[in-house]
Amino acid sequence: MSKGGGQRSDAELGAAVERAQQGDEEAFAVAYRLVQPRLLGYVRGLVGEDAEDVTSEAWLAIARDLGRFRGDGAGFRGWTATIARHRALDHLRRQKVRPRATAQEQDLLEVPALQDTAGEALETLSTEQALALIATLPRDQAEAVLLKVVVGLDGPAVARVLGKRPGAVRTSVHRGLKRLAERLTSQDAAKGAAKGTMPETGTVTSESPRALGDSR
Repeated sequence: MSKGGGQRSDAELGAAVERAQQGDEEAFAVAYRLVQPRLLGYVRGLVGEDAEDVTSEAWLAIARDLGRFRGDGAGFRGWTATIARHRALDHLRRQKVRPRATAQEQDLLEVPALQDTAGEALETLSTEQALALIATLPRDQAEAVLLKVVVGLDGPAVARVLGKRPGAVRTSVHRGLKRLAERLTSQDAAKGAAKGTMPETGTVTSESPRALGDSR
């Protein structure tokens, strides 16, 4: 996903939110369409198979408090992520379990590219595979990477959602992406070695899943 594309999407989102605050239901539907796929992916990383229900609860709160929001499109993404995170943590407290990153749903959400090795490599995976890989990270790194990669927030916005210092978030994202890059490199090396031991048959027996196109 190019930076220019992200800016255009955020501009469209900001305009839709402004109209929605004036009572335009169609504009609210546009804002929902622009935000929901990434927001659902983030919540799924926290609560797994209960993500649909938790995200629906978050949207009820978003709709109820929309008039109190102040900011642009990028700010709206951060605001909705904060609300969704609170709903997810409430849900997990009720279940008396810790937040976890998992990917059990069958439907796929697109994981946008980052301008780094790990982000580019994640782009070649299905969302289910990418979220499963992120789930192997320590909790603080996993959630920071989810907000950065899945929701598409910048560093300061991630810090606001998590209630942490920007420096601590940068460290978590850096360490998480570094680990992912190392694991992806190891996986690629293992696949290459396996292919080297297989006899050539002239028939393609497998292919790597690709992420869906950018919906933004």
